[in-house]
Amino acid sequence: MAAFIFLHGSFHAAWNWHRVIPVLADAGHTSIALDLPGHGKNRMTPASAGLARNVQCVCDCIDALAPDEDIVLVAHSRNGIVISQTAEARAERINGLVYLAAYLVPHGRSMMDYAILDTQSLVVRNLARPLPPALLRRMVRMFKSPIMRKIGAALLPHRMQTHSLRKEAYREALYHDCGEEIVELANALLEEEPNWAGFEPLSLSAEKYGRVPKIYLECLQDRAVTLPLQRRMQKDTPCDRVMALDSSHSPFFSQPEKLAAALGECLAYFRTR
Repeated sequence: MAAFIFLHGSFHAAWNWHRVIPVLADAGHTSIALDLPGHGKNRMTPASAGLARNVQCVCDCIDALAPDEDIVLVAHSRNGIVISQTAEARAERINGLVYLAAYLVPHGRSMMDYAILDTQSLVVRNLARPLPPALLRRMVRMFKSPIMRKIGAALLPHRMQTHSLRKEAYREALYHDCGEEIVELANALLEEEPNWAGFEPLSLSAEKYGRVPKIYLECLQDRAVTLPLQRRMQKDTPCDRVMALDSSHSPFFSQPEKLAAALGECLAYFRTR
């Protein structure tokens, strides 16, 4: 038995794991899919949905599980930053981290430090309210400061504290190997993404975060977090093991059985550590 705690990526919520969870249940595993702050049923303002609130959401879930439960955190895309920071807070409770085409960011860097490097990303190219690259780079530098993030959260209008993807880009950016029903589901359910967690530098230590085993699960056809960026992040923060799926950014929709099998392999690896 093991408990997989699933964190969705940008614009999504707990619903995006609905095809994977039954497969893992058939193998005897517990799965918990979270609505992170500002998503799904976890409603709050963008100003309130910073990194600390995201981490606390995951820590509360971990703390509610039995002390002897094997716990694996699985993060997709943007919320790799959340499992990294959660591992710093609950290293002794976590058996392993799985980064599914996720942002793998070292101490002192932010998700946005890496996102602005991904010039081929169809998400970056198709934001509903794009910013000039030079302005975005200045914002990434400015909002490293907790004081500036606090001022921005207090003063900026809602539309400047979130970002979203143009609906016309959903299929090509996120779901090019998925059925049309997934695009229709996305048209109904995708949401704006709160910005602030992505600007915050991570605070990680070798003694805590560094002791938790990590596997990076590449998506080889990814058009959102492109393969060159996935591999750049792995170079900057090496994982214990790298695996791959020949999929788009969304294998939980297009290849749920293969993804579940890969997660089973991850669990077996973590149990040997």
